Amino acid sequence: MTLLRVTGLHARHGLLAAVRGVSFDVDEGEVVALIGANGAGKTTLLRTIAGAHPAAGGVIAYAGKDLEGLPAHRRVALGIALVPEGRRLFPELTVRENLTVAGRPGRWQLETVLDAFPRLRPLLDRPAAKLSGGQQQATAIARSLMTNPRLLLVDEVSLGLSPQAVDEVYDMIATLRGLGTTLVLVEQDLGRALAVAGRVICLLEGRITLEAPAAGLTRDRVVQAYFGFARTP
Repeated sequence: MTLLRVTGLHARHGLLAAVRGVSFDVDEGEVVALIGANGAGKTTLLRTIAGAHPAAGGVIAYAGKDLEGLPAHRRVALGIALVPEGRRLFPELTVRENLTVAGRPGRWQLETVLDAFPRLRPLLDRPAAKLSGGQQQATAIARSLMTNPRLLLVDEVSLGLSPQAVDEVYDMIATLRGLGTTLVLVEQDLGRALAVAGRVICLLEGRITLEAPAAGLTRDRVVQAYFGFARTP
């Protein structure tokens, strides 16, 4: 079943066209990795789907419903959650408070989140400002789960994290994938993207230059799509 359908989407930053006629579908339970160089439009695309950035044209349909004009908080209520670049936690609130402030009815409550991600349990009473980068990212993902989404958008999964922290965050991603969560991930690490996703979409200057199953995808195809030219020997 198609959960998300993006058709001819455009988004701008002033006069700059950041997303240019992008179209793709995401099926329920699918994991899609969104890759591309800095400035390719990945973050703007996720923010536009989530309602945090205005669309300049095109259609975003979620579970068959056109989202045109629907503000971000209404999209959260429908089941779309965004883990933003930079985590955006409330720094003075504890982990517990950051999680519970986002709580909505559904399968994901504080205890079920902690059962799925036990590394957060000893951090519950620690202010977010005192967490490491990896702990902050884990908390941000868990906070989004507390809204009980059907579609989880995660921007820059591993950006700025230590290798150990990246491993821990991807353990969380693997858990979510195993539970059938529908995920769209922005990831700079190609190896990680190919390992976790069923499908890869590459953006270049706001346009899709590659959309293919992750299995069997060669580095040469990705390099050509990523930079717009074929790699030389």
